[in-house]
Amino acid sequence: MTNRERLTQDRPSPETIRQARADNPKMRERDLAHLLGISEAEFVAAWCGHGARRINVEFDRIFPALKDVGEVMALTRNESAVHEKIGVFDNFIGGKHAAMMLGETIDTRMFPGRWAYGFAVEKDDGDTVRRSLQFFDEAGDAVHKVHTRAGSDLNAWNRLIETVLSDQQSAAIAVSDAVLDPRGARDDQVPTKELRDRWERMTDTHQFVGILNRLEISRHAAVANVGEDFAWRLDGGAVEAMMKLAVAEALPIMCFVGNRGCIQIHSGPIANIRLMGPWLNVMDEDFHLHLRTDHIAEAWAVRKPTDKGHVTSLEAYDAQGELVIQFFGKRVEGQDEREGWRFIVENLPRHLATDAA
Repeated sequence: MTNRERLTQDRPSPETIRQARADNPKMRERDLAHLLGISEAEFVAAWCGHGARRINVEFDRIFPALKDVGEVMALTRNESAVHEKIGVFDNFIGGKHAAMMLGETIDTRMFPGRWAYGFAVEKDDGDTVRRSLQFFDEAGDAVHKVHTRAGSDLNAWNRLIETVLSDQQSAAIAVSDAVLDPRGARDDQVPTKELRDRWERMTDTHQFVGILNRLEISRHAAVANVGEDFAWRLDGGAVEAMMKLAVAEALPIMCFVGNRGCIQIHSGPIANIRLMGPWLNVMDEDFHLHLRTDHIAEAWAVRKPTDKGHVTSLEAYDAQGELVIQFFGKRVEGQDEREGWRFIVENLPRHLATDAA
């Protein structure tokens, strides 16, 4: 089925989508889109001419100009975790295949080829107007959002939008089926010997993705098969336990949350942890994290060699083997990882084979 056929077959009209919002004013947009059987991008597009405008996804225009807006909130999420950083978009490094924001607070790795749709959105809540830039991949899933704050320069914000405003303002878009990741094609026949050999010869953690690509295996398959000297499974409560210990020790950590188009990173200590049902939340001044702990099927401690000693991470995966969230100890450039971080991870309770899966 072509994109155009998908667009016209059993898709609610923009008017129907907007009416669904009116009928369900308190429902989150992602949940309402799911209820309607559409992507979040299609939901947002339905509001073009009613508070939303389509923008061209031009990295080299958008991200350098965001610096002039001042303080904003950057949001990156996947199905199980929401990562929010409050600060200024500065120190942008462009690239055709990968771009980065290396600011003091906002730190991202972005993959432009995955960013298909962009919108400038305004929502009038009666007392306030909420403004955001929202970006989606070809399947209509959100990859990144930028929200204004009370101190944002709205003149700079509006100038930015005008420079990238699209000529196409249709309230309907044609999304594609999600592209399958070739990594994972050999998950049922992992070449363990070659995996261990390549793993042992790593001198930089960034070489890990190359290993996955070369062997056509997923991250989860690599971690689960490399052997306990490099990766060992932890108890299901490991993430919560680690975060509480990091707070108690005032230990600076790095927290990564990503999707197919963007990875967002927090570097520094965390202080205010709040549990609300299945949600594990961090509510600090410039960092908010919302993690669905009930979505974590497996937690792993992972050790990767580098030319400056090994680096230890804590990784959580969902029931489909997708990476939900990843943690490292914040490293000092040119030095081995912090002993406090290594001690915490290596002493977290391990998973018992007799535990319920």
